[in-house]
Amino acid sequence: MYQYFNKPEDRAAQPVDAVPANQGGRRRLSRRAKGGIAAASLGVLALLGLKGFGGQEAKADAPPMPTVTVSAPLQRSIVEWDDYVGRFEASQSVEIRPRVSGQLQAIHFKDGDVVQKGQLLFTIDQRPFLAALSEARARAASAQTQLALARSELARASRLIDDDAVSQEEVDTLRAAARSAEAGVAAARAVIRQRALDVEFTQIRAPVTGRISDRRVDIGNLVSANESMLTTVLALDPIYFSFDGSEALYLKSLRERGEGKSAGQGVEIRLQDEAGYSWKGKVDFTDNAIDPGSGTMRGRAVISNPDYFLAPGMFGNMRLSAGGTRDALLIPDAAVQTDQTRKVVHVVGKDGSVAVRPVELGPLVGGLRSVRSGISANDKVVISGVQFAQPGSKVATRPGKIAPPAQAGPNRSFSAPAASQATLAAR
Repeated sequence: MYQYFNKPEDRAAQPVDAVPANQGGRRRLSRRAKGGIAAASLGVLALLGLKGFGGQEAKADAPPMPTVTVSAPLQRSIVEWDDYVGRFEASQSVEIRPRVSGQLQAIHFKDGDVVQKGQLLFTIDQRPFLAALSEARARAASAQTQLALARSELARASRLIDDDAVSQEEVDTLRAAARSAEAGVAAARAVIRQRALDVEFTQIRAPVTGRISDRRVDIGNLVSANESMLTTVLALDPIYFSFDGSEALYLKSLRERGEGKSAGQGVEIRLQDEAGYSWKGKVDFTDNAIDPGSGTMRGRAVISNPDYFLAPGMFGNMRLSAGGTRDALLIPDAAVQTDQTRKVVHVVGKDGSVAVRPVELGPLVGGLRSVRSGISANDKVVISGVQFAQPGSKVATRPGKIAPPAQAGPNRSFSAPAASQATLAAR
């Protein structure tokens, strides 16, 4: 039964936790009682937990030590090269012009042929020059007759002078006439040689061996001596390769080889559609001054071209030996990191600590980067896992191996201005 209170003072006298009983005789707990029981339960559980762990705080596990792959640098002998771009030029270029005037009578070649030195190319009408030659020979014969007569008269007078039959003055006159006749004969013979040369010049021959261009004048046209252009001949074996080098490369070459020793340096050239450097030659000329406009030095290499494959005007990429063979340390290019303005590699010491080494880089060699200075052959260079190698920290290492570079086509390098590329030295 519920108990009612009519007066406020009677309700205040009743206990707070007392609630009416239900029909089964059980009493309902108030919200405040339920909260107290829950708090007491949590406190007991907390005390039991502290007792079970002995009152000590739990500690977190330490992270594992990072692992990196290390290897000693690969030691190889390499040849460093400097890169140039140039153009092929004919070793000799000759413009064929006539030396006598006349009508072009015959052409003895096909346009674009390879002609040999002395080969007949053009013929000019010879008849006027043969007639002039015959006239000169006739004049020479007349001069020879005059000389014979003068000598005969001088000999007769010389015999009579002892008998006082002729005067000394007459003898001197006859002697002068004989000498004049000798000069006339010499002049006539010179005219013969000139007319013979004119006849010879009517046959125009190739002055050099090479490839001839097309004819510029057809048969039947009149050509003028030393003016009319007939064709051109280019000597292509050997052929020249002209290139311009910067002042920095010129100075570098002088300091490495000594002044005046650039001639004879070996060069290798590849064409625009070639992957390898298949054309080989030597530097045979370096200009005597740097061009003030471009700041470059002009050079020239001579290349053998027996099958005339190379033609003037072709572009090519040339590499010139930049100091000969030298020993180098090679590491993967991925092992090189950039630290602001310098290049560095990470090495691991005997105690597992990581250190940073600034290095001076060389060109790429078959996919590997050559190192000029900064590391030694015994250093353990981090070649994989560089992101885990923090300077001053310790790491676990596993041994790696640097594969030898392939001797295939060269690799270009833009971060090493001292040498554009390098290849393995021949063993």
